[in-house]
Amino acid sequence: MELWVDNYQEPWEEALEGGSVIELGSNFPDAPQGWYVPTYMIEGDSDRDIEPMAPDLKSVSDLTRYWELFKDPEVPTKGRFHNSPPGWAVTDINEAKIKSYGLDETFNIFSTGSDTALATSMVTAYNKGEAWVGYYWEPTWIMGQLDMTMLEEPAYVEEIYNDANNRGCEYPPAKVLKGVYKDLKDKAPEAFELVSNYETTLEQNNDFLCYMEENNAKDEDAAIYFLKEYPDTWKAWVPEDVAQKVEQALEEMN
Repeated sequence: MELWVDNYQEPWEEALEGGSVIELGSNFPDAPQGWYVPTYMIEGDSDRDIEPMAPDLKSVSDLTRYWELFKDPEVPTKGRFHNSPPGWAVTDINEAKIKSYGLDETFNIFSTGSDTALATSMVTAYNKGEAWVGYYWEPTWIMGQLDMTMLEEPAYVEEIYNDANNRGCEYPPAKVLKGVYKDLKDKAPEAFELVSNYETTLEQNNDFLCYMEENNAKDEDAAIYFLKEYPDTWKAWVPEDVAQKVEQALEEMN
């Protein structure tokens, strides 16, 4: 059903051309990826008595004047940028971006080693109210749990992004599509209609992924959470009589 088409572009296009699958639009708006900082660094957080540390921090070009906030504990003459793990394609891209933006003079690139370590570094800094800058993406549970701000980059230009020695522009958003087997409409028309109508938001995905993480919830638990939290969304996917049955079932669970 859900397909991150950029990860499987060639086989997906072959399947479409061969007629074995049907594309039914997007699951949610294109998924962003980029460089994030905690929002409290820019706006402060009165509930936690945190004053704005970098009120004018809006783009990657602003990082140079704020590098001291991100001091690398191992090499304190530079700031620390938390990169994605070794082996990921974006890891090399981030390294090229650092050089392209001229940030290699004020920042060290720190390899977190794994996606878990990357997330842990962000959460740890956030819970302490400290500065943090690094690569991340959405939707993820961590973006549902933490208030983070993506830094602006120059607008995406394909030629620049595909130049391995440059990369000095924003990441292209990842396309997240809905795909089904070609015979689904005939064999299961109700399911076909549901998938056709199914559409969520980035914020909703961040939210229920966060719910799963914080509650160690199974897929079924997350589905029930979603149905209870976002009735206006899912009611648009199904006929009224089906919606009434779902609501009745949810009431019986309480």
